[in-house]
Amino acid sequence: MPAALTAALARRGVTVPRPIQARTLPDALAGRDVLGRAETGSGKTLAFGLALLARLAAGAGEPGRRPRALVLVPTRELARQVHGELAPLAAALGLRALAVYGGSSLQDQARALRRGTDVVVATPGRLRDLLRQRACSLAAVVVSVLDEADHMADMGFLPVVSWLLDRVPAGGQRLLFSATLDKDVDALVRRYLSDPRRHTVAPPAPGEAGAEHRFRSVTATEKVAVAAELAVGYDRVLLFVRTKYGAARLARQLGRAGVRAGALHGNLAQNARQRALAAFESGAVPVLVATDIAARGIHVDGIDLVVHFDPPAEHKAYLHRSGRTARGEASGTVVTLVLPEQAAEVARLRMRVGVEPAPAPAGAGVPGRGTRRSVRRVRRRLAAVSR
Repeated sequence: MPAALTAALARRGVTVPRPIQARTLPDALAGRDVLGRAETGSGKTLAFGLALLARLAAGAGEPGRRPRALVLVPTRELARQVHGELAPLAAALGLRALAVYGGSSLQDQARALRRGTDVVVATPGRLRDLLRQRACSLAAVVVSVLDEADHMADMGFLPVVSWLLDRVPAGGQRLLFSATLDKDVDALVRRYLSDPRRHTVAPPAPGEAGAEHRFRSVTATEKVAVAAELAVGYDRVLLFVRTKYGAARLARQLGRAGVRAGALHGNLAQNARQRALAAFESGAVPVLVATDIAARGIHVDGIDLVVHFDPPAEHKAYLHRSGRTARGEASGTVVTLVLPEQAAEVARLRMRVGVEPAPAPAGAGVPGRGTRRSVRRVRRRLAAVSR
């Protein structure tokens, strides 16, 4: 890779590639199409980002105002995260990177695109809108990346992804990264990748990873109190719920119980989502309640506890949620709250995921690391609110 790029990485303390990077970079740097299978948090951003930046620095494509590299991601949070990681590295090479996504001014993004960029990181719907307004052209793109392709499939984005890739010149390099290859993603691979080099980094089984998985049986009336009790004493706690309304309501309930909590869900304006995530990252708000879709771009180190306040409907969501803790060499805890009517469903989910511990009996729990006094204080506050 270019010396300026490795020097920029070294300043960030990155000197040894992670497994997915070590496996895919030789082929990606050589300009070959690559299919990488790895979980979220495995280092995929640098796996494709270093390759595309090095190729652009080496003269791939014709420098100009139009983007030469395209990165498609499923959510605005992930677009911001990928852009935040790549933009400083691009600047070290004299290149420009721009992120475009929904929830922000379309016209501001259109003006930024017209000023020119080398790399555009985009959510599919917003980029389609910009192309339709003739604010952007993909005619100069020589490297295209699909990140978290399985999540884009789950969210129904593959038709617009295909619409965008059809506007990228044939013969360019395609890099696709996905945790799974279902029928929809496999069809995308067959249609747009040419003889791709396939590289897989299998995630550790949940029981072998750094997270400890536990299950707690609760009743509907005590569920919020248990969630508040669990959150006491941890630096960062992430709770998952199924609905936007549920996220906002639980954050309010935790706040009334004396637990500082924010909410992250699709109904929030973009600036509100950014404020909630920034407060969580900084530790100003130690507890964040999120829906699955809003959480796609949460890559925050130091999350001590993940709570499935609402158990997920399928095993991929369980793995994705749980993967927010115990990242890298860190440890963490994952707790699933199980209502009596959910016991059979969660038991099937646990078997599908491969988590060994059986659900805990009613009354057994995983207390937070706060003192018993702080736990009693939370319970008293909840009782007062209920009265």
